[in-house]
Amino acid sequence: MSENSPKETEKKEQMHLSLTPVSEQVGLQVGIKSDGKKYSVRDDRSRYFFPEEWINYFEALKENNKAIFDVLINTGGRIDEVLHIKPQDFDWDKQTLTLRVTKRKAAKKERVGKPRTFKISSQFARRMRAYIKEKNIPDDGLIFTMTQQAVYQMLRRTVKKIGIKDWYNFSLHNVRKTHGNYLKALGVDSGEICYRLGHDLNTFIKHYGSANIFDRKDKVKMIQILGDVYDFK
Repeated sequence: MSENSPKETEKKEQMHLSLTPVSEQVGLQVGIKSDGKKYSVRDDRSRYFFPEEWINYFEALKENNKAIFDVLINTGGRIDEVLHIKPQDFDWDKQTLTLRVTKRKAAKKERVGKPRTFKISSQFARRMRAYIKEKNIPDDGLIFTMTQQAVYQMLRRTVKKIGIKDWYNFSLHNVRKTHGNYLKALGVDSGEICYRLGHDLNTFIKHYGSANIFDRKDKVKMIQILGDVYDFK
């Protein structure tokens, strides 16, 4: 089999790297991979929910879909981590949760993160305990049996439904960023936030926004959302 000529290689690279704005969706660009398949890229990958946006979003969710997003906002876990949670991962007495299945290295599909155990709020613990009991989920059973794509579609439908103009900037990872930014705004130590999220400090500094943009009313709503996990005042 003959090798590609330099011109053919350059053409493929250009196809892979070329991005064109999507006219009807400001902030969204589309590219074409070397195999001809299209893919989309968001301009603003650091977008997160402001407290009032999250409250409106959560209220607009169907009742059966609220639990998965309750876990995402209260843990900052990656969707793959959250979908592997079992009732036995909660310690109800100590009010902790252990994420046992953690970050996956995309290229080799191997686990690279270590299990993380951290505090959860008493309010969140009560809601999860009630949900597990209501659904009669066994201690070693998965709490959620939905796919990542299904959860993603729930999010996209709902952010559009409540009228968020830049809905295309939202993915499940933005819920994780929301959790981290709320903790940062409420004064939680950066090292503690990094541990909860399974991040190193450089990644946290690079990808999480300024806490100074939030006012007191925003912070009160953040505390309503996150509960007493860090004894917020």
